[in-house]
Amino acid sequence: QVQLVESGGGLVQAGGSLRLSCPASGRAFNSYTMGWFRQAPGKEREFVAAIRWDGGSTRYADSVRGRFTISRDNAKSTVYLQMNSLKPEDTAVYYCAADRSLGIRLGATMYEYWGQGTQVTVSS
Repeated sequence: QVQLVESGGGLVQAGGSLRLSCPASGRAFNSYTMGWFRQAPGKEREFVAAIRWDGGSTRYADSVRGRFTISRDNAKSTVYLQMNSLKPEDTAVYYCAADRSLGIRLGATMYEYWGQGTQVTVSS
């Protein structure tokens, strides 16, 4: 069992930055691939970014590549999402999730554990 709790969301103007954090407790954090997903009102949950268990590989959605950076600190059992140059279309609830796979998978259904989400609102 893995427990995830996101933090760092808030209200920011377009062009601004936020850093999301997701500390994990429970079973070995460094054995899980970690992902960030988001869900806007009336839309399906979508993949944002993911990082392999060892931090050696990352993947990004086209919509955030070059603006967002995912990272992890296995010593602190925490995954981060640095979000720069934020746009109004980035407004959503952001979730972190854990996947037992050794490789990166993009589908939300592949992720076994989820946090409760943190709201990010970008004003124009």
